[in-house]
Amino acid sequence: MADEIRFLETERALPQKESPTDRVQHYKEFYKSAEDGLEVEQASRCMDCGVPFCHSACPLGNLIPDFNEAVYNNDWRSAYTILSETNNFPEFTGRICPAPCESSCVLGINEDAVTIEFIEKSIIEKAFKSGWVEPQVSAVKTGKKIAIIGSGPAGLACADQLNKKGHDISVFEKNDKPGGLLRYGIPDFKLEKNIVDRRIDLLEKEGIEFFLNKNIGVDVNVTDVVAQYEAVVLCGGAEQPRDLDIEGRSLKGIHFAMDYLEQCNRRVAGKTIDIENEIIVKGKNIVVIGGGDTGSDCIGNSNRLGAEAIAQIELLAKPPSDRTVDNPWPLWPMTLKNSSSHEEGCERSWSILTKRFVSDDGVNLSGIETVKVSWEKDIEGKYKMQEIEGTSGIIPCDIVFIAVGFLHPLKEGLLSQLELELDNRGNVLTTDYKSSAEKIFSAGDMRRGQSLVVWAIAEGRACAEVVDAFLNQEIT
Repeated sequence: MADEIRFLETERALPQKESPTDRVQHYKEFYKSAEDGLEVEQASRCMDCGVPFCHSACPLGNLIPDFNEAVYNNDWRSAYTILSETNNFPEFTGRICPAPCESSCVLGINEDAVTIEFIEKSIIEKAFKSGWVEPQVSAVKTGKKIAIIGSGPAGLACADQLNKKGHDISVFEKNDKPGGLLRYGIPDFKLEKNIVDRRIDLLEKEGIEFFLNKNIGVDVNVTDVVAQYEAVVLCGGAEQPRDLDIEGRSLKGIHFAMDYLEQCNRRVAGKTIDIENEIIVKGKNIVVIGGGDTGSDCIGNSNRLGAEAIAQIELLAKPPSDRTVDNPWPLWPMTLKNSSSHEEGCERSWSILTKRFVSDDGVNLSGIETVKVSWEKDIEGKYKMQEIEGTSGIIPCDIVFIAVGFLHPLKEGLLSQLELELDNRGNVLTTDYKSSAEKIFSAGDMRRGQSLVVWAIAEGRACAEVVDAFLNQEIT
């Protein structure tokens, strides 16, 4: 860095957010415009640490000190070039990545980490605004055709990389618009869909074809697809939600979180909702079971749609506010995190086990029976859960959202027709992204299990290299 002591003089700062009372009135992104020079000021905090641990923490291997220095020197064009070398979609990761890079920032050992995610978002938005992000069409065409099933971040990244190598890419998506989880999972207040559309439009101009409303293995025979392409890449995600197999599960008012999130996103997009299955939270008491991001997104949507009260319960113990001895830097900090949705209103509880769903009329949900639990280490050092006697109680509620994670990809249809080998978790078994079937590959959550958007992009990029090498063998 040109100024090697700025990290001693400049504090971490981010653009201001709208107040919670204002932002729950709409679905737009709620960060205000950055003050002039804030990006340059924050980039100056990158401390020329010598061994940038942020590299190793980023699944994409982003060249973080390099683009920080370019921003510090007001060389935004170079910053964009550096960022684009490793990240296909910084406009996505700059908004919805939990930023593991920041957790491993060397400055973060005893100070607040560099605002890497904010700088990344600033670079790509500056690039779009300046007209630097233009369609790049490969000058050489191989004539090889590749089908990519699933248009989430893994599928899009794989398609982008293979298209740049001159292959002909067809992306099949079961929904009416591309984007996968980006489109129908992540709320608009975190990622407005015009940001997704902007990138899809660019990919189409570069020659990638999208075939929508094509649920391969359900309404399209997968063997027909395989027969038409030299390689097929499965990027369908981990869509099987983890359920709670307890008494009362069939009562009305109990929903998987993702069903609700998809419905909310469709409503914001102005699409017709199936009235019979519409989830209405206005004036209702809501309980979200699960303390992760998916549950948090349910909270943000429910606050915007007029829920009377929202509670979020988590089975695990409440995380500490600071790192513990067994969770040192540069590991991901297992500390308490408050999302923007939590700021908007929610009662949070930890160490709560859901015992059963209860009903006053035998049909509709009226509450959940819970018990407090303790977590103690056994002689092997593993945490064991123990119910605390005398702590049972009923939490009254009208609607429950189950947000306790995802198990594996859906097995009916696509995977069952292909008869692929699965691993012990139910994901597609691969060796270097190659499945057990000839010319069929897999990447993203369908292969590695539920993970982050940044990991999905990294998987798509890595899989593309393997597919390209496979096709080059065939060419020679």
